[in-house]
Amino acid sequence: MTSRAHIAMFSIAAHGHVNPSLEVIRELVARGHRVTYAIPPVFAEKVAQTGAEVKPWNSTLPSPDDDPEAWGSTLLDNVEPFLDDAIQALPQLIESYQGDEPDLVLHDIAAYPGRVLAHRWGVPAISLSPAMVAWEGYEEEVARPLWEEPKKTERGRAYYARFHAWLEENGITLHPDAFGGRPDRSIVLIPKALQPNADRVDQSVYSFVGACQGDRTAEGDWQRPAGAEKVALVSLGSAFTKQPDFYRECVKAFGDLPGWHLVLSVGRHVDPAELGDVPANVEVRSWVPQPAILEQADLFVTHAGAGGSQEGLATATPMIAVPQAADQFGNADMLQSLGVARRIDTEEATGEVLREAALALVEDPAVARRLKEIQAEMAQEGGTHRAADLIEAEVPRVCGS
Repeated sequence: MTSRAHIAMFSIAAHGHVNPSLEVIRELVARGHRVTYAIPPVFAEKVAQTGAEVKPWNSTLPSPDDDPEAWGSTLLDNVEPFLDDAIQALPQLIESYQGDEPDLVLHDIAAYPGRVLAHRWGVPAISLSPAMVAWEGYEEEVARPLWEEPKKTERGRAYYARFHAWLEENGITLHPDAFGGRPDRSIVLIPKALQPNADRVDQSVYSFVGACQGDRTAEGDWQRPAGAEKVALVSLGSAFTKQPDFYRECVKAFGDLPGWHLVLSVGRHVDPAELGDVPANVEVRSWVPQPAILEQADLFVTHAGAGGSQEGLATATPMIAVPQAADQFGNADMLQSLGVARRIDTEEATGEVLREAALALVEDPAVARRLKEIQAEMAQEGGTHRAADLIEAEVPRVCGS
């Protein structure tokens, strides 16, 4: 039997980064390990419910409730805050773990201090990736073209110089790109179906375990209205939800569609009054129990975040992917290439286009068949239990069992 270990998890205050890890943490605690979880206070209660000990630290990143425009619009706007936050967080975390160093570090892909601390402590580190990972050729095909122009700017050069200096101060000689994108070991918390170029991913480093979902009934229930022949759910996740124009187009698409009921999740940054007169078959919410609705839905209009994408696949729900940021564009393309979704960019998502795509998807038997195939494949990936097994496989080396 594996010895009881102290396992430390590090993440950032974002739903899409915390939620995928929670069931894995709960399982490790249930297996008898002591798990500490370093997270800003806004997620402390949610993390504590897994049985992990919360190690709070103060973050400078925009909070989950902030306007998404706080993240800016350029690549450097998006990445600089993570480096700034990591640099100021590290001293807090060093102090928090003084005399309480773990045997093993788990870290989210955006939690840079986790990998730095593992190096300082001389313990193994495992990345828990809630999104796609790099494949052989990723740097040449994706990263280099993406960074070519920013790296030529004074601001871009300053970003890399600061990142290099911080790593070197902590005894790490890796290039920042490799530090952030090439872990020594990674457990990937998405289905392999969502991974681009999966055949070129190094299986000795990356292990795909699929969705790690637990019992989410506590999030609430939802009942399909009597007489609703078809149900569509529209949700752009928890961050990039300030899209009143898009929601109005969704109302146009489904509001007078016979037999359809629309559940429209608009987030906290849109007042439902901005949508004008809403037909009786449209249900507008600031938040919804998404898993409960998807179990009954016929269509999912999603931003194609990793969490939403795999929930759509797990429930075999046809999707219209309307990506908003980051990895969502790649996820949208993957879903479309799998034959289970249609990608429609926000500026093209008129009521007419959305309606046409919706009707085509739900009436296509090939889409339903492909969704059932992927659903069956995902069920074989192992999920939470396999993730915990893989983590425990690293524990004996450090616990002497």
